[in-house]
Amino acid sequence: MSIYRRTSVDAALYVLRDIGRDMTKTQRQVSTGLRVEKASDNGAYWAISSTLKTDQKAQSAIRDALGLAAATMGTAYNAVDNAIDLVSEIKAKLVAATESGVNKDKINTDIAHLKDQLRSVAQSATFNGDNWVAIDDSSDPSKPRQIPSSFIRYSDGSVKIDTLSYEVDLAPVGATSSKDARYLIDDRTTGSGEYGALTSQYFATEAGASQNYVMLKGAGNTAGQVEIGVSSTTTQAQVKEMITVVDMMLNQMTTVGSAFGALEKRIGIQGDFAQSLDDSYARGISRLIDADMEEQSSRLRALQTQEQLGLQSLNIANASYDKVRQLFQNF
Repeated sequence: MSIYRRTSVDAALYVLRDIGRDMTKTQRQVSTGLRVEKASDNGAYWAISSTLKTDQKAQSAIRDALGLAAATMGTAYNAVDNAIDLVSEIKAKLVAATESGVNKDKINTDIAHLKDQLRSVAQSATFNGDNWVAIDDSSDPSKPRQIPSSFIRYSDGSVKIDTLSYEVDLAPVGATSSKDARYLIDDRTTGSGEYGALTSQYFATEAGASQNYVMLKGAGNTAGQVEIGVSSTTTQAQVKEMITVVDMMLNQMTTVGSAFGALEKRIGIQGDFAQSLDDSYARGISRLIDADMEEQSSRLRALQTQEQLGLQSLNIANASYDKVRQLFQNF
């Protein structure tokens, strides 16, 4: 018999190595919270979760864009709502100007202040550098305003960014009319203010007014346009024409405000859906790669106990080997 045979010692060492390997794996899962941390853990699940993580980040960017758009829409709607109140006051002033003996010059002073406030409201309705109620040469009114609304991945792996469009912001068909006044102010130098409810002369044209009345003159070609206002020489017929034109402007502004409100609501609904998708992504990724912390903690405690028992077994095996070695040390 050879004293170098240590079968019991080797067996104890093998058991300890296996326990140590399992403990390392379990400790890593407990510390990271992941059962699939890298491709070698589970290639299929790792690939799926990696794709889902990138899609989740894209969906998060969509949510941020929707939040920004909601704030922009809220700013635009508030501007239109405030402008409607101001134009309603101007309409009331014009109605007052039809009374006999009234001082029209004083009424015009009030109207002038209200018009200044209108321009201020429209031009200051900017959020993050974007103004949806006043346009200038940097804007193209023939193109719809669009907002990223969803990230879509098809079964073939291709992706698409879907958008929401501003309902009223449709490219004009045929001759331009008052219905194309989708903004409050059109300050493009290349136009005549036709896309602004306050700067378009088409309301007066369609009303058959004797002059091309506008609430405010734009920065473009304003030849022949007359800003709404009264003086001591303004006739009753002219004041009535102005009232008709202002009323038509108010109707179009109400349409624009309704479109902003509807889009803001759609953005809110889409934002809620994007949040639910994000939660769904998180749950799906968790099911694929997250470790069961309760199970792994229990397993770690069990392995620690096994390790202690293994060490005791190794100590016993070593002690037995030493006794045998001592018996043969004199031979």
